[in-house]
Amino acid sequence: MPNGDEKQSIKVFIQLDFRMNKSILDQAVQDYIVTHLNTDSNEIALAKSPFSTVSSAELANQISAKKKSEKKLPTWYNAEGIYFPPTLSIEQTSSEVTAKYKSQLTKGKNLVDLTGGFGIDSFYFAKVLDQVIHCEINAELSEIARSNAQVLKAKNIDFKAIDGLEYIKKSKIKFDNIFIDPARRAAKGKVFMLKDCTPDVVSSLDELLDKSDRIIIKTAPLLDLTAGLQELKFVSEIHIVSVKNECKELLWIIDKDFSGELKITAAAINEETKLFSFLKSEINSSPYLAQEINSCNYLYEPDAALLKSGAFNLIGNRYRLQKLHHQTQLYISENIDVKFPGRIFKINEIVSSGDLKKQKSLVGNVIVRNYPGKAEELVKKFKIKSDNTQFLIFTKNSKEENIIIRAEILQHY
Repeated sequence: MPNGDEKQSIKVFIQLDFRMNKSILDQAVQDYIVTHLNTDSNEIALAKSPFSTVSSAELANQISAKKKSEKKLPTWYNAEGIYFPPTLSIEQTSSEVTAKYKSQLTKGKNLVDLTGGFGIDSFYFAKVLDQVIHCEINAELSEIARSNAQVLKAKNIDFKAIDGLEYIKKSKIKFDNIFIDPARRAAKGKVFMLKDCTPDVVSSLDELLDKSDRIIIKTAPLLDLTAGLQELKFVSEIHIVSVKNECKELLWIIDKDFSGELKITAAAINEETKLFSFLKSEINSSPYLAQEINSCNYLYEPDAALLKSGAFNLIGNRYRLQKLHHQTQLYISENIDVKFPGRIFKINEIVSSGDLKKQKSLVGNVIVRNYPGKAEELVKKFKIKSDNTQFLIFTKNSKEENIIIRAEILQHY
């Protein structure tokens, strides 16, 4: 489900204004960047540059962008001779783990990436396909992506500094796959539609399907699934991708003339990737509500990707779990299933608010689900100290009673 960090995953259309300065790739400059990775980039920007051909602002950007890439793009971060674009481009690009995941959704031998950007997705598409064409309207960003691909020895990517949509319209090639990552033209609040993005996939869909039988569209997870389906046609699959319980992107697979039933997959990527797939018709299954909760039970909390899917009842049915409350996406079971995509807790005690008030020296991370009060308010009210393994889960049972579950975590996301 959307969370507070989701703003960073919403790609807004901004024309980056910069020039690739190849002097940045000089060995002395690269050594300086590595040496000063732990230096405040603002200090670098305000100080005099030690290089006549590279400004302080350019050095600061390289350091800041490289640091932002450490966990998101470890291949780029660890390689020597990588040129980094403005940090905004790093923030907007796919992570390596999500790029690798979407590369598995291709078919055939080739693909054209109409919105290539920094080139992360194209790089991973090129690992599974014979040929990839990377289109990027920003000539400087295209040049940077080309330079880095050479460093990383990705030889089967053809870089074109061109508007991807215009390229595909004029091309006579029939591609096996077309990938497109449309950007919002403007931030208009939390609700947006694909037709408000650039490139406009909705208006161009018929033309795209003339050039490929498979279109892969990436959108921010903020896009409502029902709204997206109303705008698009021939959607065969939707993949909801999360990383460490944060929804990162939605992937819409469009197969020309598809007439079957839509398949939805929630992909929870952590140390391993756990998938939860179902047909759209299964989403309306009935829940099994828990009538009793005791300390013999395990409590299950689904990953954000599963919650975004909306298959709240099916989650419980598939893993043989009982739902705690019809409006609370928490589940219990007498058994533990480590294949479950989400957190698992061992229930130690169920107490009332009155009982909790009598207890002293309370410790635990606070989780609030369908309970009056916010987490920070409850922490203050009951004087709860944080803990790494102990949890206090404030929620409601099927009898509409407010309860607090004391539990210890057994499986993280």
